[in-house]
Amino acid sequence: MRVLIDTNIVLDFLLQREPFFQDAELLFQAMDSGQVVGYVTATTLTDIFYIARKYTRSLEQARQAVSETLTVMAICPVNRAVLESAIASGLTDFEDAVQIFCAVAEGLEAILTRDKQGFLSSSISVLSIHELLQL
Repeated sequence: MRVLIDTNIVLDFLLQREPFFQDAELLFQAMDSGQVVGYVTATTLTDIFYIARKYTRSLEQARQAVSETLTVMAICPVNRAVLESAIASGLTDFEDAVQIFCAVAEGLEAILTRDKQGFLSSSISVLSIHELLQL
């Protein structure tokens, strides 16, 4: 299954954030085995760098977090059409809107998040890690 993975789930795995790390680790194992193809938006990488650097206080660890993401994930481009669709959508959380429209543009099957409330207006399925792994 091809899914867009919300930034927080990637950070849960990379930074081993509890209590979410175990679920994120299961997801990354499913990606390693080929059961799941994970995508992130291009803008997610800048968020990962910024948050990882702030969280770890290490430039090298922030760079490593981005490198690891690039190694295991496909990247959804954020272009003008995506941004215009996101802003025109009227969704209050612009970042979530960008993720939704990136997933739609890539023809992905679902968005994976632990904050479903932010994706209520999504035109594609929104799943938790547990829901995805049960499919």
